[in-house]
Amino acid sequence: LQPVQARAGLRILPERRFADSAPCDLLVVPGGVVDGAMACPQTLDWIARTAQQAQVTASVCTGAFLLAASGVLTTQAVTTHWEDVADLRSRFPALTVQEGPRWVDSGAVVTSAGISAGIDMCLYLVARLAGQALAERTARQMDYAWRATDAA
Repeated sequence: LQPVQARAGLRILPERRFADSAPCDLLVVPGGVVDGAMACPQTLDWIARTAQQAQVTASVCTGAFLLAASGVLTTQAVTTHWEDVADLRSRFPALTVQEGPRWVDSGAVVTSAGISAGIDMCLYLVARLAGQALAERTARQMDYAWRATDAA
């Protein structure tokens, strides 16, 4: 398996191939610079197949571009990092791209704005899937001031 280069030179060595990945209840697609992933049919196919069997699919920041390119997002309300809102609207005009909310819950798909908004969204997902009390305990354990009401 080939290493994946993340921002600032961080190299991540995958432990499994797409074909060997296990089913999941929650798929979270990260953002960052996604041009390479958007040009990789295997990545987009894996996202589409995995999202079909997941209870919830979520994206952080520009991960929304990958969800749209893979066909997971089609006409839903979504959000992404404020710098990328216009580009997401331009590339995927059928989406209702919202600027301002930290996350948008469209049912089976939840998208967040920037990276810190992704933390808020993930705590929201903990509340949605496992209860508000657990989400609040998790935020407290993280010593994180969770903004639980900043959704669309």
